[in-house]
Parts: sequence; structure tokens; C-alpha cells
Amino acid sequence: MKNIHLKSAIISAVIVWALGVLAFVASYFVPFMSDPDLQANWVLSIVLIPLATLGAHTYYRKGHQANGFVLGIAMFAVAIILDATITVPFLIMPYGGNHLSFFSDPGFWLIAVEYVSVVAAYWQIEKAVKRIRASKVNIAGKLTNEENG
Repeated sequence: MKNIHLKSAIISAVIVWALGVLAFVASYFVPFMSDPDLQANWVLSIVLIPLATLGAHTYYRKGHQANGFVLGIAMFAVAIILDATITVPFLIMPYGGNHLSFFSDPGFWLIAVEYVSVVAAYWQIEKAVKRIRASKVNIAGKLTNEENG
């Protein structure tokens, strides 16, 4: 297993977090459920799939080889720090919430599992695609050598 490149992981995590918070907040302006907090969590859980995929792609496109599960945990740890220092004080506390209510919400932890799982799945899929491409190159190279030989 290769070491994680911390700077790239932080940049990827900040991108995912910022877009996730934007979607979370924006969902309050387009009400379609009677419970706006539940709606915001649903919106976040849906948009998190492409966002975590984008974050993983941003990280791995630089050629980094870190384990996807480890990367997912690292990216989620950055999100926790950003939530504790920005999201809760500026978006949750003004409406009566606090750190305890935010971080003890089961929805928060379900989203955490989803986040880490999507990043890990992206890593596994990328590894499989690279193996398939490498085997196709090997097969094509052997066929070319056989034709020329």
C-alpha cells in the first residue's frame, strides 16, 4: 500500500465538502418535503455519490496510489474538521443546533459510511479498469509480435 498524499487528499476533500454544503443549503430553498432537515440530508446523500466520485477522481488523476478506504477516511476526517469549525457554528447553531446534535445524528454517520464507501469503490473500479487496459495492451502486443514474427 502506498502512502497517502495529504495535500491532494485535503484539496479533494475541501472540494467535496464545499459542493456538499452548497447542495445541503440550496435544498432549503426548494422545499419538496414537509421536513426541510430530512430533505437536506436526502439531497446531500444523493449528491454525495457524484461529489465523492469527483473527489476521488481529483485525487487519483495525479497518479497517487493510496488505498481507497484510507483515502475515504482521510477525506471524511477533513469534512469533520470543516463541519466542526464552519458548518456547525455558522449554519447549525443559529437555528438552535449544536455540535452534539450535529455529530450524534445517525444521518450524519450514514452519510459518512456512504462517503467512505464511494471513495473506496472508485479506487477498486479504477484498479480493475487499469488491469483490463493492461491486459488488452499485453494481448495486442503479443498479437502484433506473432504477426511480425
